[in-house]
Amino acid sequence: MLSFLVFDGDAPALRREVRHAHLLGQDAIPVAGEVAFEKGLVVCRKTTPESAALAMQVELDEKALRRVATVDAPSARGIGVPELKPLGHLTLRTCLLPDRDQPYLLNLELARARIMLFLNALEEWQLTDLPSDAPLMRLFESARLTFTDALVAQRHGATPQTFGFSPEADRLAMRALWLAIDAGERLTLHAAARDFADRAAGRIYERTIEASPDIRHTVNDRPVPVVTSHRTGVVIPGRPGVGCAVSPQLFAEPLQNALPGTVDFITMPVRWVDMEPQEGEYSFEKTDRWIEWAVRKARLPVAAGPVIDFRPGNVPDWVYIWENDYETLRELVYEHLRAVITRYRRTVQRWVVTSGLHVSSNFNLNFDQMMDLTRISVLTAKKLHPQARVYVELTQPWGEFYTHDRKSLPPMLYAEMINQAGIPVDGFGLRVQMGGAEPGQSARDLMEFSAMLDRYAALDRPIGLTGVGCPSVPIDPSGRAAGENGAVQPAGYWRAPWNPTVQADWLTSALAVALSKPYVDHVVWQELADGPKMREMPSGGLLTGAGDPKPAVARLRELRAAASQKTTPESLKQHQRL
Repeated sequence: MLSFLVFDGDAPALRREVRHAHLLGQDAIPVAGEVAFEKGLVVCRKTTPESAALAMQVELDEKALRRVATVDAPSARGIGVPELKPLGHLTLRTCLLPDRDQPYLLNLELARARIMLFLNALEEWQLTDLPSDAPLMRLFESARLTFTDALVAQRHGATPQTFGFSPEADRLAMRALWLAIDAGERLTLHAAARDFADRAAGRIYERTIEASPDIRHTVNDRPVPVVTSHRTGVVIPGRPGVGCAVSPQLFAEPLQNALPGTVDFITMPVRWVDMEPQEGEYSFEKTDRWIEWAVRKARLPVAAGPVIDFRPGNVPDWVYIWENDYETLRELVYEHLRAVITRYRRTVQRWVVTSGLHVSSNFNLNFDQMMDLTRISVLTAKKLHPQARVYVELTQPWGEFYTHDRKSLPPMLYAEMINQAGIPVDGFGLRVQMGGAEPGQSARDLMEFSAMLDRYAALDRPIGLTGVGCPSVPIDPSGRAAGENGAVQPAGYWRAPWNPTVQADWLTSALAVALSKPYVDHVVWQELADGPKMREMPSGGLLTGAGDPKPAVARLRELRAAASQKTTPESLKQHQRL
């Protein structure tokens, strides 16, 4: 069993909300288990004897900052670091730890994992030559030395009531964690600023070809993505695309005017509940008008999907009649795919055929059924529209749901099984939403976001962020779907409670990180405009419900322009100095 001591001041905490807690094994694959707070300890009961890591939401807000702002770390004296600022309510993880009878100190293990992640990133991103006097390296050195002081102070003033740990060690560890997260975000933005222009201009692709002259990099004289032993993931020619999902329910002139110059393409959701609300009666009108406007008037390419998405609210009521009759459900899926793809194959260039089949949140599919529906969906799209690119979307990409739901499948494992089964997907889409009230939308820092993308790069397929976003106002979780452990849990926030400025800052940082990756083919902001019918994130649009632009519009336009002009966005340079 794993357990972790949590302090409240100088004594073990009497209460602690355990939010978004889950267990991880090797390669960050979730493992089954239970996490609960008991008598000052976060207790993890897992079903496997192997080492595991704990991930859970940690409050790094102004209240927590007051606890660590004046902590004196003797070893770190004299290292000039910026004034600490709130980091938000973030989901963090420990290193893999073996079972033991005595508890671990939670903040110490969180800091240890963050320092390790930073060191790994320095090597993987080829940034080991950064000068030691660079601001971000001074931050990291302060974090490392403060962590060392926390290790030394573990037993100073400890009591049996605190399980042999001292309150001073806890405070030092919290400060080390704070410094390490700040340094990690700065390192992530530094890497993005370094690579953004080269990725957009194709120079990373050119250098990859030069380093592997024997690799086949053209088909019919056209450059194609390549895989080499020199780096993880594919390297894609050309610049990545910037898009936005457009709800067919909203169609107004302010929404249309916001798109040209802001995006390279639009994505049309083709939810089953909208396309076929009554069995056998299709309703294409609202989708038709947007696609016709995009193709004829705006001259914007169109992507579409997901076509098959079993999440609650996306499936018409009549389909539930067959949820326990897989053969009939399978036939209905095929017929729906055929109807939608046949209608739009002359205008759509990329399909997301399925989304979240690995998450057993609505229809209880077993493994064979998940893979069968995935195969049917991909092969049907390939047959009906051979010129289009076909993607499979992975929702909740950190996979925390699997700790509590063994009927589901971890997203990375699901994607690996698709590859092993020879299902001919052109790429994988990741749905990465933070700050919402739905399961899997807990907030994370930029380095963890970047590390997650790098893990999926190992699939050796192009990666698209097929639905990425955050809200512009805090979302009240009351009345929303229950979380992964049966309770509604606030998803947290990044740096400050969500507002239009924080949304714009997160968009700039997260999308710039993604667009700088050589394996990322495109990014799609989750929604164009706010609206009460936007079930997942009502305030997650680029525009208000009245059609007025938020600051995020200008930031997305700047990112697209920088990618087009093969330069580094000015706002990204500014964020490096935050």
